[in-house]
Amino acid sequence: MIFETLQVIKEEVNSYFNGSIVSLENIAIIETDPDGGGDSSDVILSLINMQEEFTLKNVPNHYINNTEVNYKNPRVNLNLYILFSSINTLYDESLKNLTKVVEFFQGKKVFTQDNTSFKREGDMINVGDFEFVVDLYTPTFEELNFIWGTLGGKQYPSVIYKVTLLVIERDFVFEKGRVVSGLNSGLKNR
Repeated sequence: MIFETLQVIKEEVNSYFNGSIVSLENIAIIETDPDGGGDSSDVILSLINMQEEFTLKNVPNHYINNTEVNYKNPRVNLNLYILFSSINTLYDESLKNLTKVVEFFQGKKVFTQDNTSFKREGDMINVGDFEFVVDLYTPTFEELNFIWGTLGGKQYPSVIYKVTLLVIERDFVFEKGRVVSGLNSGLKNR
């Protein structure tokens, strides 16, 4: 569901730009145009971190099917940190691209299958119900320096967003049981 979430975000942002300006790639291995051609369609979307939502870690995961209880391992609830980097060699165009990214998320923070349109083909054909929220994340200067140092040292104009609550669950029942229908204490009335 990580790829699918980032693909949905990419397609939605590209729709706002009226073109394919955002690509889903690893910014750490991107090479810029050495000729300085300056293409205005150079915004890279990269996953830079994942974090488990610990507050939902111990929620039981079971469901009742007639008289049978099916137990599953707890769901994995993730927060994703995504980076939009504008690698355009023209600095003013990079800033314009970032402004449009921020404008898009200012207008749309919550993504569901009902308010989102994306191509349901290939890897995206089995995408079911989803809901996630995208919020602006502002790291400190020290954290930003560390992020770009880890990514290769060359810093591009960029913005980071936190995608909140992506649920990952494997369809695997590890135990089955019966529904408790009553209690028999074995005490006799006097």
